[in-house]
Amino acid sequence: MSRNLNKLFNYSLLKILLIPLVLWIISSLVFILLRVAPGDPVDVILGSGANEISREILRAQLGLNESLINQYFSYINDILHFNFGLSLRTQEPVLNIILKSLPASLELSFFSILSAMLIGFPLGFLGLRNKGERTDYIVRIFGIATYAIPPFWGAMIAQLLFSVYFNISPIGGRFPIFQQQTQITGFLVLDSILSNNIIALKDSLYHLALPSITLGFLLSGIFSRSLRVNLDNTLKSDYVNAAKCRGISKKKIFLNHALPNALLPIVTISGLTIASLAGGALLFEVIFSWPGIALRLNEAISQRDYTLVQGIVIFTSMLIVSLNLFVDILIAYLDPRIEY
Repeated sequence: MSRNLNKLFNYSLLKILLIPLVLWIISSLVFILLRVAPGDPVDVILGSGANEISREILRAQLGLNESLINQYFSYINDILHFNFGLSLRTQEPVLNIILKSLPASLELSFFSILSAMLIGFPLGFLGLRNKGERTDYIVRIFGIATYAIPPFWGAMIAQLLFSVYFNISPIGGRFPIFQQQTQITGFLVLDSILSNNIIALKDSLYHLALPSITLGFLLSGIFSRSLRVNLDNTLKSDYVNAAKCRGISKKKIFLNHALPNALLPIVTISGLTIASLAGGALLFEVIFSWPGIALRLNEAISQRDYTLVQGIVIFTSMLIVSLNLFVDILIAYLDPRIEY
C-alpha cells in the first residue's frame, strides 16, 4: 500500500512540475500571436482619426512604445505575480473581469454536464441491454450524430425552435434585464436558493434551461457511447466471468464489479469536458449572449484588448491544466492498473 502511495506521489509530483512549463509555452504563444496579429489597440481606443501626439501618449501609457523583449519580460513578471494588468478599454483590473464572468461559465458547464449524463447514461444502458437490436443501432447513430453536430449550429437550431417558433424559452441572456439580481457567489441558481428568492430561482433556471440542455444534448452522445462500450467490455472480462462461476448474483456483479470499472473512463471524459467548458464554449456563449468568460474573450478580441485577451487565455489555461491534473491523479488513485 505504501509503495503504491509513493508511486502515486511521484507521479503527481512529475505532473505538477510540468505545469509551469506548459503555462510558460501558452503564455509566450499568446504574447507572440497578439503582437503579430493585424490591427493596433491604440486605433481601437482612440479611433483612426486621432492625432499622432495623442496616439504616442496613449502608447506610452500602455507600455506599447517599449521594445518587444521588454514588453515580454514585463508581461512574464506580471504573470508570475498573478497580475494580469488593466483592460485597455475600461481600465478595470483584468482579474476582476475574469472573476465576475467565470461563475456564469462554470454554472453553464455544470448544468450542461448534468444534462449530458441524464440523457447519455440511460441511452447507453438501453443500447447495451438491447445489444445488436434496432434500439442499439438507433442509440449508436444518436451518439455519432450528436457528436458530429457543430455546437454553434445546434445552438441556433435550438433558438429557432424553442425561442422563435414555440416561444417557450428566452433567446439569450442569463437573467431578465429589468429584474435586480442577488449577487452572493455569482452563481445565480445558488444565490437564489441562498437568498430564498423563488422568483429569481425560476428566472435563472428559465434562462439557463435552453443553453444547458442544448449543450448537454450535444455532449450526451459521448457519454452514451463511452458507457456502452466500456460496460460491454467490462462484462466480458475474466473477473466478471469468475464472479459468475462463484455464484454471485448478476445484480451484485453489475453494481460492485462491472459498473465501477466501466465508469473510470467516464471520469476522465467528464473531467476533460468540464475543463474545456469551464474555459467557455466560445461560439455557444456568443450565440446565447451568455455573459461568461468566453463571451468576454470574444469581445476582447474584437476590441484588440491585449491585456484582457492575455489574462483570459492564461487564466483559463491554468484552470484547464489544474482540472486535468486533478483528473489524472484521481484516475491513478482509483485504478491501480495504471502504471506511473
